[in-house]
Amino acid sequence: MTVGSAPIRFDAIDKVTGQAQYPSDRIGPDALWALTVFTNQPHARLKSLDFSTAESVEGVVGVLGAADVPVNEYGLTLFDHPVFIGVDHTGRSNIPCDVSRWEADRLALVIAETSTAARAGAAAIDAQWEPLPVLSDIDDALESSALIHSENGLNSNSYYTLKIRKGDMGQGWDDADVVVSGTYEFPYQEHAYLQPEAGLAYVDDAGRVTVEVAGQWTHEDREQIAHALNLPEYEVRVIYPAIGGAFGGREDMSVQIVLALAAQWLHARDIHRPVATIWSREESIVGHHKRHRGRITARWGARKNGQLVAVKSTAWLDAGAYNFTSTKVLGNCHLHQTGPYEVPHVEIDSHAVYTNSTPGGAFRGFGAPQGAFVAETQMNKLAKALGMDPVELRRINALSDSSITATQCSMPEGVTIREVIDSCAQAALNKPTDASSSNSSSGFSPFPSLPSEPAALRHGKGFACSFKNVGFSFGYPENCEATIILHERDNSGTDSGNSTDKPWSAELFHAGAEVGQGAHTVFAQMAADATGVPVERVTCDFSDTASSGNSGSASASRLTWMSGNSILGAAEEAEKAWLSGERPAVGHFRFTPPPTETLDPNNGTGNPNFSYGYVAQHVDLTVDIETGHIQVDRVVSAHDVGKAINPDLVVGQIEGAVVQAHGYAITENLRSAEGRIQNPRLSTYLMPGIGDIPTRVDSVVLELADPLGPWGARGMAEMGMIPYVPAVIAALHDATGVWFDSFPLTPDKVIATLTQHT
Repeated sequence: MTVGSAPIRFDAIDKVTGQAQYPSDRIGPDALWALTVFTNQPHARLKSLDFSTAESVEGVVGVLGAADVPVNEYGLTLFDHPVFIGVDHTGRSNIPCDVSRWEADRLALVIAETSTAARAGAAAIDAQWEPLPVLSDIDDALESSALIHSENGLNSNSYYTLKIRKGDMGQGWDDADVVVSGTYEFPYQEHAYLQPEAGLAYVDDAGRVTVEVAGQWTHEDREQIAHALNLPEYEVRVIYPAIGGAFGGREDMSVQIVLALAAQWLHARDIHRPVATIWSREESIVGHHKRHRGRITARWGARKNGQLVAVKSTAWLDAGAYNFTSTKVLGNCHLHQTGPYEVPHVEIDSHAVYTNSTPGGAFRGFGAPQGAFVAETQMNKLAKALGMDPVELRRINALSDSSITATQCSMPEGVTIREVIDSCAQAALNKPTDASSSNSSSGFSPFPSLPSEPAALRHGKGFACSFKNVGFSFGYPENCEATIILHERDNSGTDSGNSTDKPWSAELFHAGAEVGQGAHTVFAQMAADATGVPVERVTCDFSDTASSGNSGSASASRLTWMSGNSILGAAEEAEKAWLSGERPAVGHFRFTPPPTETLDPNNGTGNPNFSYGYVAQHVDLTVDIETGHIQVDRVVSAHDVGKAINPDLVVGQIEGAVVQAHGYAITENLRSAEGRIQNPRLSTYLMPGIGDIPTRVDSVVLELADPLGPWGARGMAEMGMIPYVPAVIAALHDATGVWFDSFPLTPDKVIATLTQHT
């Protein structure tokens, strides 16, 4: 049995020795270079555009713009984004393409012999602009009569709204003995994956426009490329080499469409050379979406015994200039505003708002961290007001299999949030047995040359929990495909010490993306288990639209859950073919989970998800009240993963999520003003280094099977990201007596807030 074991990751040796082939490593010496030219205009109308001087620059092969794109539009969920901004868009798009709505809108693609020539060509482009009002944030966009997307027929920049109406709010407030309120603000977060955007494109021997790139969903990339180039999908091929991180930041298009366009353009001119691009870190930070910033106002009521009776909240997400995945992120944020709790009376309004700032999009937990920040802080405030243990308050209100949710549906079978809460709370009581103990702040020193004054140090503890959907939501037609081919076994070899009586070896074809989480290793483990052979007898072909069916995205904590079910089905079909005499025996299977539902637009009723994962976290921290610096001494992160397919990778995902959440909570402060990113460099956008992360992370892994999951597994990769911020804020309140309703908790912000309450 390989499921439940922890073989070394298949890509581990190549990655640690530098042999792994990322997109930038695939660029050969014969490749032409492509440079994406941003408009550098947060909001302006293009009056004229002249490429002639740029085209005459030595070494420039061509300059492509809006007039070269057959269908000048794209978008993962809405076609609201031009591929290029141009003067003439007649018949090429359903949206006005002469307006730059974002500083990183694309103006042109310069193709040249060298990157130096490409930059010289870009500098020679002559573009004339008419400035338009820059609506830089939610308040500007709501107050202005100027519309960023007038084509959608709305009279407001608030373009998408979700509602929940459950029970009777008047009755809820009458029943409440204690009411707590707050207005909460949450910031951007930059994905900061190690590998900036890069790619290579060419027309392959079968005549397909081929793009080798880092992404999260090969078939969706292919679909959007085909749409923009007005090609049938079979004439487009997408291949993912090694991927240097994603976290949701590669769900939307960056270089895919423009590289495909360039390859097609070159091929039509009998230039049979690949074309490549590599973004700088600054281009990456400016040019791709972020975790949504926004604001939620919440009011919660409870009885003296701790029972929740009423939740009312209003959320505003800054979608930025284009939708990207804002409608989906808003949906998750919407559901998480009541937390993993049963509440009889609920009124929630959630809105997505266009602005001229960086688009918001998918980022680990998409929408759940923002909603959980509010819900869990409200729970901790209620516990304080009621004089209750915050863990006990959660036990009283936690969802169960019989619960009716805020959207007035039953939870999917297998709700384990109470078990997760209890396991986390118990683990937090257990003192570490090694030298790394909680509250070990004797070495606390924000500056190596200036140790903290012991009298200025305060210690605090905080608790929070959450849940997260596994898979796509709100009626999306979710599915995942796998193909397994069984070949007659070559008995001349060995199985590296393993033995089996199965007469075959297995070959797996799957499009799921390996974005660093170990997915391909897990796929092979599941294929080995499903076909009854050791993992050494499984060979794999991954992430190529030419060889695999649609896997769906590496997102939404879905990939192991969905892929495992598809692999089980493919293995069953392959064995049937074998038993019927086929050699080799081919099994293809498309797994389709239970359907979900869109929410009723008037009252929010509906069944949005088919499965959930559950998480709880306890944080111990130390804060220096003279400098505002925070050290997190210990984190206990408890997760029900259903079944740990690879236990080592599960713990790695927990620890990685905690560190990423730590940056979101404390150090990472992406600043934007007048529609422009102010600190687009890692020198000024401060991710936590090895000396800044929590001193200790204790991972608590529960295996309480999901009835629908493969081998009982639940998705879990996002879970550790979700309750961390409110747990830190609860611990900071415990240490200082002050509530923080916004973050990141940078030293200046901590000091300013503490000073206000002195």
